[in-house]
Amino acid sequence: MNLLRSTATVGGMTAISRVLGFVRDVLIAGTLGTGPIADAFFVAFRFPNLFRRFFAEGAFNAAFVPLFSEDLKTKGPDAAKQFAGEALSLLTFALLAFTALAQIAMPWVIHVIAPGFSDDPEKFDLAVLFTRITTPYLLFVSLLAVLSGILNSLGRFAVAAAAPTLLNVVLIGALLFATPYFETPGHVLVWGVAFAGVIQFLAVAWGARRSGMLPRLHAPRLTPRVKKLIALGIPGVIAGGIVQINLVVGQIIASIEDGAVAALSYADRVYQLPLGLIGVAMGVVLLPELSRRLSDEDFSGALESQNRALEITLLLTLPAAVALFVIPFLVTKVLFVTAPTVLLGGSQFNLNDATITGQALAAFAVGLPAFVLIRVFQPGFFARQDTRTPMIFSAINTAINIALSIYLFLILKIGIMGIAIATSAAAWVNVALLAGTLARRGLYKMDGRIRYRLPRIALASVIMGGVLFALQSELQGWANGTALQQVQALGILVGTGVLLFFVMAHLTGGTRLNEFVGAFRRST
Repeated sequence: MNLLRSTATVGGMTAISRVLGFVRDVLIAGTLGTGPIADAFFVAFRFPNLFRRFFAEGAFNAAFVPLFSEDLKTKGPDAAKQFAGEALSLLTFALLAFTALAQIAMPWVIHVIAPGFSDDPEKFDLAVLFTRITTPYLLFVSLLAVLSGILNSLGRFAVAAAAPTLLNVVLIGALLFATPYFETPGHVLVWGVAFAGVIQFLAVAWGARRSGMLPRLHAPRLTPRVKKLIALGIPGVIAGGIVQINLVVGQIIASIEDGAVAALSYADRVYQLPLGLIGVAMGVVLLPELSRRLSDEDFSGALESQNRALEITLLLTLPAAVALFVIPFLVTKVLFVTAPTVLLGGSQFNLNDATITGQALAAFAVGLPAFVLIRVFQPGFFARQDTRTPMIFSAINTAINIALSIYLFLILKIGIMGIAIATSAAAWVNVALLAGTLARRGLYKMDGRIRYRLPRIALASVIMGGVLFALQSELQGWANGTALQQVQALGILVGTGVLLFFVMAHLTGGTRLNEFVGAFRRST
């Protein structure tokens, strides 16, 4: 498997989804701003996404993929398909029970995940209603994640990676064409989320059927393989869902301040673009790759894959982090103030909102490399069927995040930037624990190539950041000018940053552009 090319396949599909996601968020910002309906919607949207990580993506990326890959190699496709059916049946039963319970207990749930809403009965009731509507999305997108794990294990990444695009297409269409038929844009969005879950699941089910690996549902059974899946999956759930846990922690604290939940969510959406393109894509590809190599007892190949994953992710992430740290306010201003004004004739998201969101984005940018590196180092444990160690580190991560968030937001009172700082700091601690433990166990060691190239990648990123800082000052007139001038200013900064970084990385030896391009043409 060509690691870079496979990552590019997932990343390319993710790029399309994230671009559409930006269009979606521009429309949401323009129609909802950071008001009570926006706060209620983002809480409702985050709830199923949090438990999607718990029930599916965290558990099945951590436990299902190595077990499925093992069965596929040692027992054949039929046994692997049977195991997948057993796992899918158990998950379906658990999700149906959870969904029903959540619908009944939703007022208590909102008290927990958004306690600050209790002081505003109208916003609280709206959050309860919206979250009840979006909760069934959890069922379909979790089942989708299982089928995606099957396809990824087979090396078929495209269909699963394309599924998130459908969510954004549905929500964009709903905002543009269905809003007049609903009470508020928030209502049309939550119904759009529920409908999109069904569409996404059907699309990936079609892909699994074409591959001949669509499992059948039957009564849940606790077979030996399912018991092993549960044993591995419980800690994997916590470890794999730590990013969502930290975001919910931030949401709980931010709910105390009006508009803070929405502003934090907008900042999260911006840094999720490089995280999705690089970190999530690499994690999706690296886990089955490591599982396959370890199953073949190709330990040197596994180490090589991990080192090249680290090199690729830092090559693409460090400059993105520096750029978001240097020009966050122009990014949030153009995306959430200027663009909605052009598209919709006005925006509920104002310059003050852009400033607050930009502060959070800059703080998230500091942690962006760490968020990505977690995706690189966790598969080193998961592929060896060790989900307990990452779970412990994730618990430490969450404890640090909660303590720092409370201190910075509630005691120092520095606003939502404090929550973002806490999230970033906790992520770096997690990276240190993951990488240090792998190294101490003799399972990971930087090779000479990455030790040579990493400082040069960092140097190229710093040079690019310095140029962007100076150039931003020169373009200040355009940044405060007409909508077209603002877009041009951002485009010049982004284009200059990309070109300058790769030129400097090539000149300093941080990368070789011919290697980078050639990696897409050959297999490893």
